[in-house]
Amino acid sequence: MKSYFTRDIKISRYNFRLEIYMGLEGHRKMTWEIFPSNYKACLYAFSNKKKIENIINKKHIFEPKKGKHNEI
Repeated sequence: MKSYFTRDIKISRYNFRLEIYMGLEGHRKMTWEIFPSNYKACLYAFSNKKKIENIINKKHIFEPKKGKHNEI
């Protein structure tokens, strides 16, 4: 049984593999990890941890629902 899923993402021209884990014991409801595709992506991730965290949380973890019910 697979309790996580993966997604290939691109942040500032660098490619990453995002793994999202559902309900790990002792953690928040969802946790995630990114895996850089190459050395330059690794350096970018190391230098921009907070920026990447914000992007992933907004665009990939807590995706806004689409539809008329969200319009104000």
